[in-house]
Amino acid sequence: MAKKALITGLTGQDGSYLAEFLLKKGYKVYGMVRRTSTENFSRIDHIRDKIEIVPGDLHDQLSLIELMQQIKPDEVYNLAAQSFVPTSWNQPILTGEVTALGAARVLEAIRAVNKKIKFYQASSSEMFGQVTETPQNENTRFHPRSPYGVAKVYAYWITVNYRESYDMFACNGILFNHESPRRGLEFVTRKITHGVAMIKHGLAKELRLGNLDAKRDWGYAGDYVEAMWLMLQQKKPEDYVIATGETHTVREFCKLAFARAGLDYRKYVKIDPRFYRPAEVHLLKGDASKARKKLKWKPKVSFKELVHMMVDADMKEVEELKKYGRV
Repeated sequence: MAKKALITGLTGQDGSYLAEFLLKKGYKVYGMVRRTSTENFSRIDHIRDKIEIVPGDLHDQLSLIELMQQIKPDEVYNLAAQSFVPTSWNQPILTGEVTALGAARVLEAIRAVNKKIKFYQASSSEMFGQVTETPQNENTRFHPRSPYGVAKVYAYWITVNYRESYDMFACNGILFNHESPRRGLEFVTRKITHGVAMIKHGLAKELRLGNLDAKRDWGYAGDYVEAMWLMLQQKKPEDYVIATGETHTVREFCKLAFARAGLDYRKYVKIDPRFYRPAEVHLLKGDASKARKKLKWKPKVSFKELVHMMVDADMKEVEELKKYGRV
């Protein structure tokens, strides 16, 4: 009988890649979506007929308990969150309700229905924030620098506490930045690659960005969802950093992205103070040696390949939109 997996945040970047991955592994995949006036299934359109969409809400404890009773999943992947750092400054209470308490509600639903259900929590490198050591590993102290990072720290520790207090199989994946052509346009990487496509097609003249010297450890989302699954296949639950171990600046990302389209980023990128964070995170670099050793996981897509993949996808998308007069 096929294993059953429930994914919260199905329609996001990671949810779509994880659903694809689990389907290939032979899972029956359920995706929890919140009822809204507008539905956006664009990232999962190509596999929607293979997934069972189920209604649920991280704000609503009863809906989560009913979902666990109805589906009886073997594994639950909690990927849903208010995950955009700048928005967390504008909506800190909402971010806490969804990103922090949402994780607690999922864990409580599992505890109430069946403690044998395996749980994966999407933790974040933003928890490290003002880093105390480089690179960061599973033992590095957290010092979050945004309401989003603070909420993720709560979700991390509530996962650890449920694991230790109730003997539940609950893991944290501390994932460093991971991107793809499915990344939201509000994130700087996709903002850059989409901006390149718009400029190349004559639909924009400049791209406004914030701190070009911020350094990040960027990987490919398609690689990282495999690590999520591997964590839940181990004999005992543990927490893992997932990262490439390389850092690149936003400036480097710009240079590569514009060059892919035959452009010089210096002619088009303008610094705009509006895009600086209230508390900047200057350097994130992960040490994934534990994951390499215990999970036998390593990233497959290089930084350059990732940037090129994203630019190529946006060039194609903007060309299509331009063709039909939608931009």
